[in-house]
Amino acid sequence: MADYPIHEYDVLVVGAGGAGLRAAIEASAAGCKTAVITKSLLGKAHTVMAEGGMAAAMGHVDDRDNWRVHFADTMRGGQYMNNCRMAELHAKEAPARVKELEAWGAIFDRTKDGRILQRNFGGHRYPRLAHVGDRTGLEMIRTLQDHGIHQGMDVYAETTVIKLLMDGARCVGAFAYDRERGRFMAFQAKAVVLATGGVGRSFKITSNSWEYTADGQALAYQVGVALLDMEFVQFHPTGMVWPPSVKGILVTEGVRGEGGVLRNKDGKRFMLTIFRTTTKTKRPTIPRKGGATFWATRTHAVLPSCSRAITSRAASTAR
Repeated sequence: MADYPIHEYDVLVVGAGGAGLRAAIEASAAGCKTAVITKSLLGKAHTVMAEGGMAAAMGHVDDRDNWRVHFADTMRGGQYMNNCRMAELHAKEAPARVKELEAWGAIFDRTKDGRILQRNFGGHRYPRLAHVGDRTGLEMIRTLQDHGIHQGMDVYAETTVIKLLMDGARCVGAFAYDRERGRFMAFQAKAVVLATGGVGRSFKITSNSWEYTADGQALAYQVGVALLDMEFVQFHPTGMVWPPSVKGILVTEGVRGEGGVLRNKDGKRFMLTIFRTTTKTKRPTIPRKGGATFWATRTHAVLPSCSRAITSRAASTAR
């Protein structure tokens, strides 16, 4: 007989970022006995790095914005290789998700008339990002975890899934170990959701947290699941690489949304010749004291407005 505990659930969610927590909340709301497994501690998922905001065409700052414009911006930003149906659903449903978070306790920045404030961001035609200062991801995680716990979901922190359990072609659970105690445990479930994030730790320099080691992709691949579009790795185009103490720390997209641009060592905006339709600025691009203009080559960028040059990776920092 096995000497490790066996836990039974209706729905097992592997991963406790924004996607995993939202899936668990939905399952719990439907009356399912739900568990969430996270390699780290609850609230430490990489979603906290979504500092700038969440895009939703609510039109609070510019009433010309709507889901169709958001959809067009999304498709253009993806060079029209996007899954158009997913982009459409994202554009249509994003405002409801923002209001949902607000109803669950998220505190967004406000306009003078009390509505949710929206800011500019690169690639968005109108001010569209609902935000909480520069810590939107942290507010999202805090809100989702609090709501999920009150819904009654169970959480297994510092627990790593090492294998999915199969019954023929159907996934029926997972086998994991508790890193804190060094003990194995098994989970039986009617449905298993993999929400383990990306593969950012495949790169030497990355702003991704240590958990992003492609566990979910590997677990799925080992049981015969076909992996789609693995060549598309999201990365953050501006991040610190020197000095070593700040290596991997990203420079928020909010900088570019407020008018920051990327320039090469010759002072030319090289991104305009690479992705002419996706680069956006609404402010003058002449460097000035206190400004947010970037000077970049393929390997480093410099902020000339700072008292000292701050070197950062502009082209190959993975996000």
